[in-house]
Amino acid sequence: MTTTIIISLCVLLLMAYLFDLSASKTKVPSVILLLLSGWMVKQILNSVDITMPNFAPLLPILGTVGLIMIVLEGALELELNKSKFNLVKKSVLVAFIPMIGLSFFLAFLFYYFQGVSFKDAFINAVPFCVISSAIAIPSVSSLDKYKKEFVIYESSMSDILGVVLFNFVAFNAVINFSAVSTFFIQIIIVLIGSFVCTIFLAFLLNRIEHHVKFVPIIILIILIYSVSKIYHLPGLIFIMLFGLFIGNLDELRRFAWIDKFKPDELNKEVHKFKENIAEFAFIIRALFFLLFGFLINTADILNTQSLGWAFIIVFSIVVFRAVSLKLFNVPLKPLLFIAPRGLITILLFLSILPENSISLVDNALVIQVIILSALVMMIGLMTSRTK
Repeated sequence: MTTTIIISLCVLLLMAYLFDLSASKTKVPSVILLLLSGWMVKQILNSVDITMPNFAPLLPILGTVGLIMIVLEGALELELNKSKFNLVKKSVLVAFIPMIGLSFFLAFLFYYFQGVSFKDAFINAVPFCVISSAIAIPSVSSLDKYKKEFVIYESSMSDILGVVLFNFVAFNAVINFSAVSTFFIQIIIVLIGSFVCTIFLAFLLNRIEHHVKFVPIIILIILIYSVSKIYHLPGLIFIMLFGLFIGNLDELRRFAWIDKFKPDELNKEVHKFKENIAEFAFIIRALFFLLFGFLINTADILNTQSLGWAFIIVFSIVVFRAVSLKLFNVPLKPLLFIAPRGLITILLFLSILPENSISLVDNALVIQVIILSALVMMIGLMTSRTK
């Protein structure tokens, strides 16, 4: 059994690599092929009466590590300079404004048609309002530089802002001045802590001479994020700041204290670090979506009771996105269609407490929204000219 599992994993991961290689040519998001592969493996095992262990507890673990790696990978690719200010501003606004508007709109629909409290409706709405950087970033490799950078900034910020918004609403019994002030204090704590941790990790990256150098740093990053999550602090802000800092040392050379890190030597280590993060992120992302596909029940995909709601949610996503892109004078094609839901939607959905859950928002609805939004992105990329 163990040998069979290892062989199956190796074959599936090699297939995932082929899906990534072909995505820029076929315009088919690799996530759809990964989900389909995981689902087909389950059907094959069921047909030959092979019972597998319960892998469901692994999903949140893989999702959390994958989210950290993907945001870090995206942040390492971003450039910080004056010429990027307008791009960053637009991407942050396009990530935040539709998220807030769509959250209130879906919350109102859940509140009106499901007869639940508005707070519970809002908590259940937020997971559908966050763009999945795990799907968006790998899918735009064939776009021009401006659109590619826009998607990286936007989807990474959407993940961060979505988690912050969800935690703020879900873990505050009452939304009042005290809750808001506590929230801003937490942000300040995270910013200060992020600066200290970033300096420390950059120092380690430059000073460690052991042949195993990057694994301890990756473990420390995951540890810091996990500790911040226990106290409901926005740990993704730390991930983003760390990636931006070590990825933009050349832009920070005007500060005298940067010379203490020996930027020329550190840049070489950062380049190796980026390569390791990219490969590690690929494995975790592939395993997550393969496992998620394996855990999908066919009945959930074909659930007609939730399918109508899934179409309404995906249609609302496109409408709110079109308005925001037009408002900030950002090209509609193909960016209008690149708003997939995925890893972060699943993680937030799994984080909803039983007392806050509503019957409508279940596995079937989440799966259908993820698949439909990925299909919309695929059609959008296929019908758009790319460089």
